[in-house]
Amino acid sequence: MRAARLYWRSRRGSSIVHHSTVTPPAAGQPARALNELTATEIVAAVAAGRTTCEAVARACLERVAEREPQVQAWAHLDPDHVLAQARALDRGARRGPLHGVPFGVKDIIDTADLPTEYGTAIHKGHRPAKDAACVALSRKAGAVLMGKTVTTEFANVTPGKTRNPLDPARTPGGSSSGSGAAVADWMVPLALGTQTTGSTTRPASFCGVFGYRPTWGDLRMAGVMEASGSLDTLGILARSIEDIALYRDVLLGVEPAPLPEDLPAPRIGFCRPYFWERLEPATQRLLEGAARRLAHAGARVREVPLPGGFEGLEAAHRWISGFEMARNLAWELENHREAISEKFRSGRLKDGLACTYEHYREMRDFVEHCRRRLAPVMSGHDVLLAPAAQGEAPVGWDPVPHPWVYMVWTAMHVPSVTLPAYTGPNGLPIGAQLIASRCEDSKLLAAARWAYRVLRD
Repeated sequence: MRAARLYWRSRRGSSIVHHSTVTPPAAGQPARALNELTATEIVAAVAAGRTTCEAVARACLERVAEREPQVQAWAHLDPDHVLAQARALDRGARRGPLHGVPFGVKDIIDTADLPTEYGTAIHKGHRPAKDAACVALSRKAGAVLMGKTVTTEFANVTPGKTRNPLDPARTPGGSSSGSGAAVADWMVPLALGTQTTGSTTRPASFCGVFGYRPTWGDLRMAGVMEASGSLDTLGILARSIEDIALYRDVLLGVEPAPLPEDLPAPRIGFCRPYFWERLEPATQRLLEGAARRLAHAGARVREVPLPGGFEGLEAAHRWISGFEMARNLAWELENHREAISEKFRSGRLKDGLACTYEHYREMRDFVEHCRRRLAPVMSGHDVLLAPAAQGEAPVGWDPVPHPWVYMVWTAMHVPSVTLPAYTGPNGLPIGAQLIASRCEDSKLLAAARWAYRVLRD
């Protein structure tokens, strides 16, 4: 089997041997399986000599070997290559703030040592010449590339093979499906995704992890397949807010700084968007309960409506993204049209090809007008509290159900964090979303940590 593909025997023919996956605990802490540690915990354990980079990598590989047949989160993973990276880190000096942390990369993000196939057979075996900026920055910080996670076709509507790790009959969400599932199932502590509509927010909510979408333009997209450049951002999926803050600093290329502990309770605007009545009743009740709990804990919580006319963002987002995607995929449409799924061809690509430049500009102007109107809504609040999904992950393989929940905030270019705050009537996660003003990402992450501590108690 080719080294770029997922397999469990090494190129030398020797099986991965089982190593202890439990790290000696720090003082006062219970023992934890290494693959269950967060990124910040891994860094601390390696620095303190309680474990090694290789032991962490082996624990994650063992979890993948155990669970991948059910979850199917990985498009490309080479265990020998993973272990070689980890051993090199153990032999050398500390590389940086992610020293020894395994991470997954959505398969629309370029990697020089693994294929990048964009979720389509059209680009089967494609090997980029260099890493995307986000991958290069991760490696520079000492992170261990585990592999490429499954994405939907061209990060769009046709699902990949990944299943929800909590219920394989349900969607994990798309298009960062593999990244969300791998983090949720303890295969890696960190994974990179992207978001054009809700491709980080949605799998975070459906799989029960934290999902961060930054202020548009903050994190570099060099080497990431462009779907719709007016909307695309990177996304981070993790199991703690502290990990998201750490990884964000790494991707910004700045010295990581801990989130402040002494901030007052945030000012929160409770937002019932125009689509509130389309949410599942359980989601409505849980969000209303969250607003009450946060207020009881000391936050100043006020109801904040969105301005009238924001419902027009659904159409605007569809026309803008379709126009840009259809032109970004001009080569594939010209040379491999029949290899593109009918669902994608007859949906967003068809809309995009039919959209005139004049209508595209009109929709962009409308979205920019809405961005200006959002500013006074955010005034006087540190964050908004809003739904992250309509409800629990639905049964079936639709990777992008109910896009109207997510795309409002994506179109507004504002940062957001999905908190794995609740469990729905079927025992599956329902996320809450916090949103901040543009360029207020640090304030957002601090408020998210405060809110999550309240909601999880």
